[in-house]
Amino acid sequence: MKHLAAVMTLLWLAGCAGVPVVPSDLKEKVDRKLSFQQVKDAPQSYKGRLLVLGGVVLSAKTTKQNGTRIEILQLPLDDNDGPIGRLTESKGRFLAQHKEFLDPAAVPAGTLLTVVGEVTGSAIQQLDEIEYQYPTVEILSMTVWPPGVPAWWGGSYPYTGAYWGSYGRPPHWIPWPVEKR
Repeated sequence: MKHLAAVMTLLWLAGCAGVPVVPSDLKEKVDRKLSFQQVKDAPQSYKGRLLVLGGVVLSAKTTKQNGTRIEILQLPLDDNDGPIGRLTESKGRFLAQHKEFLDPAAVPAGTLLTVVGEVTGSAIQQLDEIEYQYPTVEILSMTVWPPGVPAWWGGSYPYTGAYWGSYGRPPHWIPWPVEKR
């Protein structure tokens, strides 16, 4: 019985760990000290370097080379390499090229994405009324993050008194009800 409990605990812990964003064969090659801002400021200087970038997809388009180009608004990454923060915390945009065909519907606008990519330089494209220099990366690995569950503050707050009792339950986050269609 103790062995079964130990095995179940190990399986549970392995499930909590999730899948790493950076594949094991690329871990040693990725430059964790290289920031998006450095690449944005001088993309040609960092050609060939591998880095981890994340953000929110702005658009995805198929290209003539039978690949897909994804325009991403960069966001800071958390400890698990997932994009976090407000859109106003972005340092800019970048273009990520996926060599194989990837249906743009698989990464629609608003999708949170993390890519492990090789810096390939830059591309200048029209962005509204200005010419914008996009750092470009070739995608070696990509993680699509599931959408977050909207939440609202539940429970009674502010509260007074020594006990929760008649004042309601303690404040906590609970999922916002989603209507089924």
